[in-house]
Amino acid sequence: MGITEIPGGVTKAKGFKASSAAAGIKYKERTDMAMIFSEAPCTAAGTFTSNMVKAAPVIWDRDIVYGGHPVQAVVVNSGIANAGCGEEGMLICEKTADAVSEALGIEKEAVLIGSTGVIGQDIDIEKIKGGVKLLVPALKDTLEAGTEASKAIMTTDTVNKECAVSFELPAKDGSGNVTVFLGGMSKGSGMIHPNMCTMLGYITTDAAIDKALLQKALSDVVPDTFNMISVDGDTSTNDTLLVMANGLSGNQCILEEDGSYQLFKEALFYVCRNLAVKMAADGEGATKLIEVYVKNADTKENARTLARSVVSSSLVKAMVFGKDANCGRILCALGYAGPVFDPAVIQIDLTGENGTVNFYSAGRVQAFDEELALKLLSEDKIHIDVDMAEGTEEATAWGCDLTFDYVTINADYRS
Repeated sequence: MGITEIPGGVTKAKGFKASSAAAGIKYKERTDMAMIFSEAPCTAAGTFTSNMVKAAPVIWDRDIVYGGHPVQAVVVNSGIANAGCGEEGMLICEKTADAVSEALGIEKEAVLIGSTGVIGQDIDIEKIKGGVKLLVPALKDTLEAGTEASKAIMTTDTVNKECAVSFELPAKDGSGNVTVFLGGMSKGSGMIHPNMCTMLGYITTDAAIDKALLQKALSDVVPDTFNMISVDGDTSTNDTLLVMANGLSGNQCILEEDGSYQLFKEALFYVCRNLAVKMAADGEGATKLIEVYVKNADTKENARTLARSVVSSSLVKAMVFGKDANCGRILCALGYAGPVFDPAVIQIDLTGENGTVNFYSAGRVQAFDEELALKLLSEDKIHIDVDMAEGTEEATAWGCDLTFDYVTINADYRS
């Protein structure tokens, strides 16, 4: 039994529908609201921003998910973040949930909410209500509906982000195996930095799984997926990652950390990693994806810290953008990361489709082929490999280059 990537996103799992609508919240002539709906109540799990300033939807969702209430719907708007809006922000969430509750005939506590966009602006609740009236009758279980929903939650993203997989689990009636689907969508292009989950992400599955195990699986995969990407060093006020499981696949409910749980977690990891890498590649103004692989570290956490430090470095990002093979940028980022290591034993390589350049080994920067280094830095995906030579642990982090366009995009974000 393995995991197979298949076309689709949040509508691939049985019983899930999605829709999108143009509510005119901030953007004109494009969709800016999305809805996901499950025909059956779902077990939910989530991780939320570590920023002390939390948007109202984060607080709303956190209370529902951690409170254990079953959920059936998620409604998301783009353009305005509903953050920094005081008590009015929570009132907007409640009124939004009321509108969805009335339209779908479900409890308002079964409604999760997401917002992304400009901080500090009030959302016009009448536009939200109008959007809900458009979203509900448009709900469909088609792949296209899921794709359009993933496009509606974009802000400065240049491409939508979705992924789906299938795998087999034992049937609850003992008749053999059933096919289980897990799919997701996310948005994220700027204000992304490893410190929880760094985006809006929604994952749906028709697997039946215990709530505590669903939360454990999500919490276990986040550190090596969404926590390992960085675009600009900023952690958003709205970061939210939600998983909804409705159990309609007919699998034997996962109640312990057995083989079925491990396979489910592997599928969840696959989708989360896929979405995370897509977000890193689509960083605001980015032209290249940077992948930093640290191996043979003494501890897992140190491997993560070192990889994140390199991929988060503004100087490394600028180095990649300028195609300047300046190994000192990488060496410096490793040195201030925090973990203690011996610089005399580590090795740093730049690798790619055109070959490998050894930047650093035996305690010093090496002479290398500048033309080959330029070819490697001209590729769309930049690989930096770091061998710490002190253990067996490894970690990978993803980011992007820092370009002139990043400044341009964020200099007039509100307009």
